[in-house]
Amino acid sequence: MTREAQYNATDYPKTLLLGVQAPYNHTKSIETYFEEFVNLAKTNNIRNYETLFIKIRDIDTSYFLTKGKLNDVKEYCDKHEIEEVVFSEMLTCRQESNLSDFFDCKIFDRTQLILEIFDKAAHSAEGKTQVAIAMLQFQKTRLTGQGIHLDQQAGHRGMRGGFGETTKEKERRHIENTMLKLKRQLEALHHNREIQRKQRINNQIPHICIIGYTNAGKSTILNALTKSNVLAEDKLFATLDTTTRELYINKKKVGVLSDTVGFIQQLPPHLIAAFKSTLSELQYADLLIHVIDLSDPNWESHINVVHQILRDLDIHKEMVYAFNKIDKIPAIETLYGPVSTYQPHVLVSSLNKEGLQSLIEFIATWDSRNKNADSELTPTEQK
Repeated sequence: MTREAQYNATDYPKTLLLGVQAPYNHTKSIETYFEEFVNLAKTNNIRNYETLFIKIRDIDTSYFLTKGKLNDVKEYCDKHEIEEVVFSEMLTCRQESNLSDFFDCKIFDRTQLILEIFDKAAHSAEGKTQVAIAMLQFQKTRLTGQGIHLDQQAGHRGMRGGFGETTKEKERRHIENTMLKLKRQLEALHHNREIQRKQRINNQIPHICIIGYTNAGKSTILNALTKSNVLAEDKLFATLDTTTRELYINKKKVGVLSDTVGFIQQLPPHLIAAFKSTLSELQYADLLIHVIDLSDPNWESHINVVHQILRDLDIHKEMVYAFNKIDKIPAIETLYGPVSTYQPHVLVSSLNKEGLQSLIEFIATWDSRNKNADSELTPTEQK
């Protein structure tokens, strides 16, 4: 499914972006959910595509789609000469294999779509290694759906050890060995990160982390607060690698500020597992700045997604909600009530530093409060 940017749209396989409103999806705006799915496809450089959005009331264990919808999509694929179908949802290995046979074309699900985006977005050694592990874990789950030829024996009668390994067993062993090597590399990289963290803790340097849903404006806020030039694009997962910069307010160093990978609903579990050690850095944060795109109709669902991932990681830290992009909302006062349930919070616009003044004032007050609390501790307690 990976594409190269230099080709024209007609050079790409004819792709169907199939958005499915499944019964487990309780999002407030399904249109925005489908729009996010299409943006994921565009981020992965899918060019030559058609879109089809459907709703299903039940999930078929064999095909995901119910019989009626399955035939409708088949008819659409035949009519438009579709070569690849990308599902907005996660599929099991069995469902992917059955759908590929039924539609007579390649099938990709949400997991593979996001994995490929992460693969392109990772630039640091740590990020690349984490994505590689996640992709291998995904490939391992797909071995059972690659055809009966993988189950055939590779050994010979009469040889010591019996018939020998099947092709599937060899492939699985190769994947496991590669993952083991990558995990060892990752441990070495995390060791270096741990040394830096210990130095920061020993020097009593406060650590503030920016978290939030993808494309909420986290990197833009980091750039505005620290006068940095971290890549900040209006697309999903523009930032994947953790970036840390010194933070000064009123010409005084407050601590360090870190940007983190954005979250998204139905984030593949392979990615959560691979990035768990990096995200565990949040355990050592002194303050979390949760950035929310208030102009998105599904902003409350996005908050719930972030909360759930934090719970899964067992992270419970002091947090301020930074409701961003208020410049895009014509009647901001209509949202005062809904946002008031999230405390403490600030309303900001990351277009410029003036739009972030309320956040800057919050951080300054937080920093002053912490320093006053530390001054009341004995030297032993401070250690």
